[in-house]
Amino acid sequence: MNSQKDFFQSEEIHPVKSSSAKSETGAEQFNGLKEKREERIALLNILEDIEESREKIEEEKNKTLAIIYNFTDGLFIFDKENNLFLINPQAEAFFNIKSKDVTNKTISNLSGFPTLKPLIHLLSSQQPNVKTIKKIFRKEMKLRKNLILEVSAIPIKKEEKNLGTLIILHNITREKKIERIKTEFVSLAAHQLRTPLSAIKWTLKMLLDEDLGKINEEQREFVEKTYESNERMISLINDLLDVTRIEEGGYLFKPILADIQNIIQLIINSYKEQIQERKIKFEFKKPKTKAPKVKVDVEKIKLVISNLLDNAISYTKPGGSVLVSLKYDKKKIEISIKDTGVGIIKDQQERVFSKFFRGANVIRMETDGSGLGLFITKNIIEAHGGKIWFESEENKGTTFCFTLPIKRNIIK
Repeated sequence: MNSQKDFFQSEEIHPVKSSSAKSETGAEQFNGLKEKREERIALLNILEDIEESREKIEEEKNKTLAIIYNFTDGLFIFDKENNLFLINPQAEAFFNIKSKDVTNKTISNLSGFPTLKPLIHLLSSQQPNVKTIKKIFRKEMKLRKNLILEVSAIPIKKEEKNLGTLIILHNITREKKIERIKTEFVSLAAHQLRTPLSAIKWTLKMLLDEDLGKINEEQREFVEKTYESNERMISLINDLLDVTRIEEGGYLFKPILADIQNIIQLIINSYKEQIQERKIKFEFKKPKTKAPKVKVDVEKIKLVISNLLDNAISYTKPGGSVLVSLKYDKKKIEISIKDTGVGIIKDQQERVFSKFFRGANVIRMETDGSGLGLFITKNIIEAHGGKIWFESEENKGTTFCFTLPIKRNIIK
């Protein structure tokens, strides 16, 4: 390229010496040669810029590929035609495959590789049409005994234009092992604590009932406070055991067809005294016609309604109101519990269904609670094939809603 430039620069341009009759033609020739020389120099500069840009693009491409190939997570990258465009070494190791064998194949064609079947099955369970992936999702997948992966699918888009799909495979085997050990420890500790706490409870009850002799008012006050503290400990232990059962995947025991309206009414009746004491305006809004029965684990659904109703009453100041509503359509029953309580702080709302979460404004109220109720509630509803959500504004109130599908075989 430099030789070309030297050639252009070394080209001599000699004005034509001629008579006066030909002077004008010579000047035109001189100007034409000058313009051509300038055009050639401009073209050379453009070529140099293009070459420089190409080198920069190649350098950036190499950097990107280096990152992809050295990434600790497995990566599958599909182009906009849903052909596997690139796979990194970590993904090859996870599935014991070679890049040359699987690239340029569609998602459905990849199901022909035995080690890839669990991944294709997971993708197909999340997308009705496995040939395309249109939404973001994150799911766990057990590939083999000692390998659990977290699979994330992310559509690659630019200005609403689909460019392809990125599948990220993160090894969470160690995290799951630690989680299992922690769950086993909590379960063991809770079971070991349950027996002595029950013994303490019945001993205190015998004292309060004066089965062991008369007690004076001062003694009764101390025993009652001890009894209440012991009850809170028992409640916490029960919550911890519920959490361990949820994490072990064996939480629903006795699904039967039940009348959800009657279940709600029974729970409301158990809170009547508390509602009156707090001077709360309470209403149960029922549908005009009887709601159909749903297949549920009755004890667990009672726990859901009790948790939500207890929160609504506890966090609503005297003079406030609580509204329980029940409605249904052909596919589902929907229950909502609306209060005019303290609400949930906006920047804490995403943590509401997390284990051990309690809002900062609720903690200031010095109310009892383990922070496990809503975590348990969410898992119970989802185990029934339902959904749960909420709307809340601080100092104005909260509405929790959940649905239960109207099916006879939702629980296996």
